[in-house]
Amino acid sequence: MTSIAFQKYLDKSLSYPQYRALIDTLLMEGKTTGANHSADFINYTQLNVIRMERLDKTIVLKDDVLVALQRLKRKQIWLVITEAWCGDAAQNLPILHQIAEQNSNIELHLVLRDENPELMDQYLTNGGRGIPKLIMLDAETLTELATWGPRPAGAQELLAAHKANPTESHADFVKNVQLWYAKDKTLSTQHELLALLKSID
Repeated sequence: MTSIAFQKYLDKSLSYPQYRALIDTLLMEGKTTGANHSADFINYTQLNVIRMERLDKTIVLKDDVLVALQRLKRKQIWLVITEAWCGDAAQNLPILHQIAEQNSNIELHLVLRDENPELMDQYLTNGGRGIPKLIMLDAETLTELATWGPRPAGAQELLAAHKANPTESHADFVKNVQLWYAKDKTLSTQHELLALLKSID
């Protein structure tokens, strides 16, 4: 994509605090982000608020991640495609926020998937609109440096196995993925992002 195209999305993007505030406002109105305001999607969103609140308080960045962030000189913009009802987004946005907070050379910007299908369709995962999707941009040129998402490799493997041989219900699969995240304690996401940072700086 061109720098002009990326700028269009950045102009209407949200910070992490703004995103959290938007979710709270929508929930008070009986809504969530996107067009689906069903009871299920409201419930997913409410659960995700609890997850994000917990992670915001408990995430501990690993020493090697902190060292890499201290050394980071290249100014970057991290543009993330997300939605409030997405369980993977709730598990990963807090760590992206925590990392960005450690170095002013990283700016975190969030945009909603369903309001920006033309952007989402440039970053499909195995043909699907998987989120969250992180697009790392050079802050000066808005050229793409790297991408990450929609979930760490371990969680992605669970999804691939479920699709290949769905022996459990969708609800049980979702529960197992959330258990995986709980046991992983953001370590996989931290290590994958660390590898990207080292590769582009």
